[in-house]
Amino acid sequence: GSTEPYGTPLLMARRYGLFEKQLTLLEEAEGGFDQFTRSYKGYGVQRMPDNSLVFKEWAPAAEALFLTGDFNGWDNFSHPYSKKDFGKWELHIPPKEDKTPAVAHNSKLKVSRRISCAGERLYRISPWAKYVTRHEKSVIYDWVHWDPPQPYIHKHPRPQKPRSLRIYESHVGIASPEGKVASYSNFTHNVLPRIKDLGYNCIQLMAIMEHAYYASFGYQVTSFFAASSRYGTPEELKELIDVAHSLGIIVLLDVVHSHASKNTEDGLNSFDGSDSCFFHSGPRGEHSLWDSRLFNYSGWEVLRFLLSNLRWWMEEYRFDGFRFDGVTSMLYHHHGIGSGFSGDYTEYFGLHVDEDSLLYLMLANHILHTLYQDCITIAEDVSGMPTLCRPVQEGGLGFDYRLAMAIPDKWIQILKEFKDEDWNMGNIVYTMTNRRYGEKCIAYAESHDQALVGDKTLAFWLMDKDMYTNMSALIPMNSVIDRGIQLHKMIRLLTHGLGGEGYLNFMGESFWKTKMNSYHYARRQFNLIDLDHLRYRQLYAFDRDMNRTEDKYGWLATPPAYISAKHEGDKVIVFERANVIFIFNFHPTNSYSNYRVAVGPPGKYKIKLDSDEIQYGGHGRLDHNTEFFTEPMEFNNLPNSILVNKLYYLLP
Repeated sequence: GSTEPYGTPLLMARRYGLFEKQLTLLEEAEGGFDQFTRSYKGYGVQRMPDNSLVFKEWAPAAEALFLTGDFNGWDNFSHPYSKKDFGKWELHIPPKEDKTPAVAHNSKLKVSRRISCAGERLYRISPWAKYVTRHEKSVIYDWVHWDPPQPYIHKHPRPQKPRSLRIYESHVGIASPEGKVASYSNFTHNVLPRIKDLGYNCIQLMAIMEHAYYASFGYQVTSFFAASSRYGTPEELKELIDVAHSLGIIVLLDVVHSHASKNTEDGLNSFDGSDSCFFHSGPRGEHSLWDSRLFNYSGWEVLRFLLSNLRWWMEEYRFDGFRFDGVTSMLYHHHGIGSGFSGDYTEYFGLHVDEDSLLYLMLANHILHTLYQDCITIAEDVSGMPTLCRPVQEGGLGFDYRLAMAIPDKWIQILKEFKDEDWNMGNIVYTMTNRRYGEKCIAYAESHDQALVGDKTLAFWLMDKDMYTNMSALIPMNSVIDRGIQLHKMIRLLTHGLGGEGYLNFMGESFWKTKMNSYHYARRQFNLIDLDHLRYRQLYAFDRDMNRTEDKYGWLATPPAYISAKHEGDKVIVFERANVIFIFNFHPTNSYSNYRVAVGPPGKYKIKLDSDEIQYGGHGRLDHNTEFFTEPMEFNNLPNSILVNKLYYLLP
């Protein structure tokens, strides 16, 4: 980035001033944010102690609202809401004669609105609906009253916030080898044990908030308070999170507050008949690329809805934090469309910055971190907004981490455009380490963006069609598979060690490409890992041992690495982090004897992780009994050095 322009501290102070003002308003008007963010206990439908039901909505432009459903034989007029102040509507329904609630658990409901003198009606789902389902033959989702007689009770406490964050990004629906949408309980019983075995301590769940269009990967949300019913019930998702907690794994929700689906009948759009309500009216309320609606973050009831939504997922389901999707789109009026960000400060401070959404993110982070000390928030921002991950009291946005989005793009670019001998070590190291000082990053070699949005995974860029025919461990590796397996491991370890303060891997990313419009492709063939005669097992073993090694030495929780070598001719990268020396030889044909490597702390060193081990699909060329003793010989600006007797090239 460039140097700070004069006036930046003033802008930060101004942002913090606006944030404080908004917080004061909340304290005065709603009895504090704790109360305000529990609005899910007042809106939608609530069962009272006497089993009467209270329905409450905000629909400022509506002329009249009615509740209809199974409970009243779908009568459009028998249950009108009464109009209150500030666009609120309320309806009280007493219990039945036998003292049971008038609306039974699992029965269908709609909010109905008259839109013409001829009596034409529109049907809507409550924005606060906690469960929605779709009949096989229908396109539209139904609002289902969820009030189970035996709600799931969490048994396990939340694990402590991990020192090093190792994230397994997952999509419940594709977490199975079967050609159908997989379930929460499949994930709980079959996938969680694998994630634990692999050494990940955090799961990031995507596509949980209900979305009518499955192939949107969950990014076109229709019901913000409803966990997607295509994988099972809310209670089954609660069990999934509870079991994860019992394994010491925290769970983050991929939350989409950057935009909403345009759907009207089963979405938020035109809930009250206007084109505004939760959104900006006119062009400011439309995202031209995503074809979706944009929230009006300055609206009081919009803040109530979105902040309560975060609280709902934390309280009801016991998520441990969030990955905020589409932050770049929120931060700027141009939504990042057609903007290449160079890192110059003028790009981040100016009239093109959307102050309303900036304030919303500051509020969200402040409230989450105040109420839940161990809550983790991650921002998906491609622009490099400064102070995104600095505390709110500094005028920052208050996120814990940002995604290092340039790293996966760099790996794909290298594999697409460069021959092995033309890889630029300096450029790779620069991409891995180019992050704002004091702002933590999550590094990843690839994520769902590569696997789901039409690109190929690293494994497919490296090995392509050979993956289908030549992955047997019973036959010698051909050169494509050999190169692919070795580079796949090295790319991931380099990213893990150098790229950030957290590491992320997308479910089963080693192996598969995904097409979300096809159940055949949209699945994770975990069964391949269990077959001894396939090399997928070797990649799995390396991933597991890489995480376990990090768990032992904790490099992600330490300051950035000291890079002692990035040698273009030798194609060697050497760096030190957490007293661990990382040595990579990316040369396709050269190996080196007695290669001098710079070291900080003096003493004895041993090999702790070796990508060339036979069990990882390597060639077993190194002797793990070798001990390496430092010499007090200064080298590459470090006080000591060791001689590495053999540094092998990629392929024998």
